[in-house]
Amino acid sequence: MNQSTNKPLELRIHGMDCPDEIAELRECLSDVYGINDLSFNLMQATMTVEHDPAQIGANEIIRRVAATGMAASVVEQSDRQRRIETALPRGPRWMAILSGVGMAVGLALSFVPAGKVHHTTWPAALAYVLSIAAAWRYVLPKAWSSLRRLRLDMNVLMTVAVIGAVGLGEWLEGAAVAVLFAISHLLETWSVTRARRAIQSLMELSPERALVLQEDGSERELAVEDVQVGSRIVVRPGEKFPLDGDVVEGATSVNQAPITGESAPVDKSPGDEVFAGTVNQDGAVTVKITKAAGNTVLAGVIRLVEQAQSRRSRSEQFVETFAQYYTPAVVVGAVLLCVVPPLIFGAAWSVWFYRALVLLVIACPCALVISTPVSIVSGLAAAARNGVLIKGGEYLEAVGRTRIIAIDKTGTLTHGKPIVQKVIPLEGVKESELLKLATAIEQRSEHAIAKAIVKYSNEREISPPPCHDYQAIRGKGAQATVDGTRHFLGNHRLLEEKDVCTDEIHRVMTEHEDCNHTVVGVASEERPLGVILLADGLREEAPEAIKSLRRDGIERIIMLTGDNKGTAEAIAKECGGIEPRGELLPADKVEAVEALRESHEHILMVGDGINDAPALAAASVGIAMGAGGTDAALETADIALMTDDLRKLPWLLRHSRRTRGVIKQNIALSLGIKTIFLVLAIPGLANLWMAIAADMGASLLVVLNGLRLIRSAGKSESGRPA
Repeated sequence: MNQSTNKPLELRIHGMDCPDEIAELRECLSDVYGINDLSFNLMQATMTVEHDPAQIGANEIIRRVAATGMAASVVEQSDRQRRIETALPRGPRWMAILSGVGMAVGLALSFVPAGKVHHTTWPAALAYVLSIAAAWRYVLPKAWSSLRRLRLDMNVLMTVAVIGAVGLGEWLEGAAVAVLFAISHLLETWSVTRARRAIQSLMELSPERALVLQEDGSERELAVEDVQVGSRIVVRPGEKFPLDGDVVEGATSVNQAPITGESAPVDKSPGDEVFAGTVNQDGAVTVKITKAAGNTVLAGVIRLVEQAQSRRSRSEQFVETFAQYYTPAVVVGAVLLCVVPPLIFGAAWSVWFYRALVLLVIACPCALVISTPVSIVSGLAAAARNGVLIKGGEYLEAVGRTRIIAIDKTGTLTHGKPIVQKVIPLEGVKESELLKLATAIEQRSEHAIAKAIVKYSNEREISPPPCHDYQAIRGKGAQATVDGTRHFLGNHRLLEEKDVCTDEIHRVMTEHEDCNHTVVGVASEERPLGVILLADGLREEAPEAIKSLRRDGIERIIMLTGDNKGTAEAIAKECGGIEPRGELLPADKVEAVEALRESHEHILMVGDGINDAPALAAASVGIAMGAGGTDAALETADIALMTDDLRKLPWLLRHSRRTRGVIKQNIALSLGIKTIFLVLAIPGLANLWMAIAADMGASLLVVLNGLRLIRSAGKSESGRPA
């Protein structure tokens, strides 16, 4: 087939509230001619279909979805907010209420005035039928769709149980199963809508309209989708920034908590970046737009949170695999329980058929299936609220298994903004001449050290000569031609390779490498000219964060840096007990991470998300500092800290362990209740309504237990220990 004819079709799926329904849709559509790929977003309740319109149209796809008992509608691309259902659907809710009323009426009609129960009368039976019909309004189409494909899902199991109970004359129990299953389904839907509300709240952070400055100085209100990059907008005090941009006029303080999780407002002045969804607190500012509506940092966060649920964690994979074998095994057991005692021991068919029905109800893996996803989604949403963006459940779980962390220095442990502290010209060279040469070379570079040297020269009004043939030497420095002579600027290794490292400059560089400085040598082809000393200050919270990580069970913390060994050792000493590894090129960092991963299996790598990308990719989980390079952080790492607060690391570690603990509790709870009722069902100590009530209770317990993660995480908005 010509792949160029494939077109993506995005459909909103009404009634898709659990992974089981995704599996049903995939099974229904995967082998259809003309459909080449399917992807699902449970949080947005959408399905994207790659299809060939010449072979299968949108209407036919919608018809096939309807055959599963769910409904589909095309998502309009103009709907920027793509609003999703965050309330319990009215239809199933009212049907569950009607079903409950019908069962109550039937129960009332089954009693004589004296209170003595007699056989079900026809009015009572009619009330029970209405109760079952109301509860099964949305279940029966799904059960029939699954049965046609010989798929035993919970809808089929519950339908068989209800029909079996009615066939035995147990009208009340049949209605009870129907009512309780309808309520259980509503609870499951409710758990998903809670997570959807968290995403919807992110969508609503950014205003839909912006006040744009026109060329004639007037102001015009436009939809954010219509605001072009480069336009200027006005944001008044108390308003939210509608788009990402740079402040060009005015000064203010901004509440960035919705994006970065920072509790304290951040001062903004001309040249500073602002993000969509953050709140302008003090003064009116003019902002030059740098990103379109669909490309803001907030839009990227929303996309990644939506997509994260599709990356299955180990626990989710285990539960799904277990459920695939568990349900058929219990169904086979139910058949044997129904047939063996009557055939071999002459027992009553009705008694053992009833017990088999109870076993079928117990076979419903509803509580088990939702036990893990609700915890994962709650954990992801809670982390996003705290300025920690996690790209999937697998990474959220993996953090808690880690006992070793590799961490970059520049931009991670330190601020990443070095400043020139001293210029040391060698004999026969003036300081101004040395700065002119260094600035001529570094003005071509975007490196932090280069910017510091250029800034230092500009402050002293030094005008550099032009340079030619500039070439960056990765991990070492740069070279260029200035005034007709080839010059080099870089670390100790570069000067040695270029054979211009004399005893004098070697002594100067070695002396200061041990004093927490970054040492940059400057030389011509003939001889060394001098040394420039720079320092990058340690983040104030770094020692506290390292101490917390140690206290929380991290056994080793290794600092990987391209700086010299003296600087690495000085920073490690300030942090308290970090193992320093200096003079590493990007490839050396990757080798170090891979070696640590081989010996320890699980390793976190923390970097700034830009030049540490290869090492982040090599680690079990890559964590990027987000504020220093947000776009790169979002794209590169598995986890992004949307603020540069290192205290988010120990918080993340504890949050991951809390999430894993809740998942284990939920699995143990759901399996424990199943085991108890399996044991009770065989001797007849459990009946149908007890089994379905236990299943509903287990579902409610695992949902509430999972949602605890959102509430508990809210206590640590600042990134400090909760």
